[in-house]
Amino acid sequence: MSEMAEGMGDTVIVGGKPIMNYIVACITLFNAGRPRIKVRARGKNISRAVDVVEMLRRVFVKDLEIEKIEIGTDFLKDEAGNERNISMISITLHKAQPGEEQSNKKQG
Repeated sequence: MSEMAEGMGDTVIVGGKPIMNYIVACITLFNAGRPRIKVRARGKNISRAVDVVEMLRRVFVKDLEIEKIEIGTDFLKDEAGNERNISMISITLHKAQPGEEQSNKKQG
């Protein structure tokens, strides 16, 4: 596994960078041998996370499955100590491994 992928864990947190940066990060994790990763975003970046996942599925990784979608609220405190609620999404993606894909075909 590459050093970059080891440092990343299995979560890609989507922020304000260009969409291709997050797509490359996801592909790097899959190429490093991770069978599943999470794409997370908060607030206004939620739509960007959905765009990342859809581009991955349609253009770059054809055998990618959405395993789970979680939505919720994160509670943040600002400098003044006031608590704010911010929406959050976490999308778990699963890429079938070569041996796993064939074993599913034999069973089905």
